Amino acid sequence: MQAPPQWYKKFNSFRVNHSFHKTHLDHCVLVKNYLEGKLIILLYIDSMLIVGFNTKKIVNLKDALSKSTAMNNLGQENQILGMSISHDRKSKKALIIT
Repeated sequence: MQAPPQWYKKFNSFRVNHSFHKTHLDHCVLVKNYLEGKLIILLYIDSMLIVGFNTKKIVNLKDALSKSTAMNNLGQENQILGMSISHDRKSKKALIIT
């Protein structure tokens, strides 16, 4: 029963150290602003989805996360919370279909 609170405590420390801010509407949505755009982490229990326009920043974030905590990189997500995600690489957009 202590694993989820301990994981969140460790992750929250990572969040603060890497300047991610919780949104006001949902504290499981974390945002970091850059000149070229945002990097967003969506948390759901012990899973996360990373969204952003800069692939290098996403890779760097995943590297930092893997050094901080044990994690599995499952690659490109095609579904989250029962919603399908369709990726259009050409236009660099993702469409969520409920």
